[in-house]
Amino acid sequence: MNKIKKCMADLGQFLDRTAGVISDEGIIVGSTNAEMLDVEDTNVSTIFSSDEPIIKTGNKSYKIIEINGYGSLVVYVEGTDNVAVTYLELITCCLEANLRESNDFQVKETFLKNVLLENELPGDISLKSREFDVSYSTPRLVLVLKNQTGDSLRLVSSLHRIFADSNSDYVLPLDENTVVILLDASESSDISTYEEAAKKILTQLLTDDLISARIGIGLIADTLKDTAKSYREASLALTVGNIFEPSSYLMRYDRLGLGRLIYQLPPTLCQMFLQEVFKPGAYEALDRETLTTIYKFFENNLNGSETSRQLFVHRNTLVYRLDKVQKITGLDLRNFDDAVLFKLASMVRRYLERRDSLKLNEPDHWW
Repeated sequence: MNKIKKCMADLGQFLDRTAGVISDEGIIVGSTNAEMLDVEDTNVSTIFSSDEPIIKTGNKSYKIIEINGYGSLVVYVEGTDNVAVTYLELITCCLEANLRESNDFQVKETFLKNVLLENELPGDISLKSREFDVSYSTPRLVLVLKNQTGDSLRLVSSLHRIFADSNSDYVLPLDENTVVILLDASESSDISTYEEAAKKILTQLLTDDLISARIGIGLIADTLKDTAKSYREASLALTVGNIFEPSSYLMRYDRLGLGRLIYQLPPTLCQMFLQEVFKPGAYEALDRETLTTIYKFFENNLNGSETSRQLFVHRNTLVYRLDKVQKITGLDLRNFDDAVLFKLASMVRRYLERRDSLKLNEPDHWW
């Protein structure tokens, strides 16, 4: 009923008489006079029992309207003269146009959500896209945005403001924490273009204090039917990114690297691999300082001098720590093959740890 309330509030700026809308329960749900909201109108039963197009009773004129999604509503205007009747007709036309437009958008939004969730028959999508005035052949790309604050209304409101001037991009709320942005990708076939657009979205959300938002980016879909695949890709990018890059706010499906490979391995195979690489309790024996040194060593491509400089330690200290890792795990991280093995094993271990905490299902195998 918020649409009705807003429409009547807007009309109140132009009308010189009090007017409003009454629900079939007799409660005023929209009025040019805010003090009348939620007040009961006792004339409703009489109005619904009448066959007249315009009902005049007391000092008001009434008219019944039927709108899909809203049921039976009664519009009223103070006064019973010709001016009141004219106002009644104008308000009715205005309400019907606004609410019908709102209903049409909701139906279109539902259709697009069903396409993404694969709830539409593939053969029906092209036909329904013409019915809802959505281009079927326009290339599109899906962004899946997760908001961890739970303030979904603010999030959707911010996104609608960002895309207010676009007629070909769609903001589709899926649940209280998930919003899908369906982008028109006809401008460029380079995903980096849309990565920049995603960064701008994150910057705007940061301005709006929605800093916990994270975005997954799928691949470009050639047709509307293929956007379901782009949606799955963007969702997978978010899931894998949350495991292997929890500090990142932007994840691209085409840049998941080893994370995508590990995520698609069966957990039993992962366990077997870990048992081969690490002796029981070996990884757990590495303290936080040592692990920090290892990851910094990897970040600098096994460059000891640069790692020592960034950690503010003497090179001999770094050598001592790497010797300590070799003694505990049997892997010499200065050796490329051992470094790769340790890196893979640590990622597999992180996947298994996060898998239970994130309550992940068995991953789909997309190869």
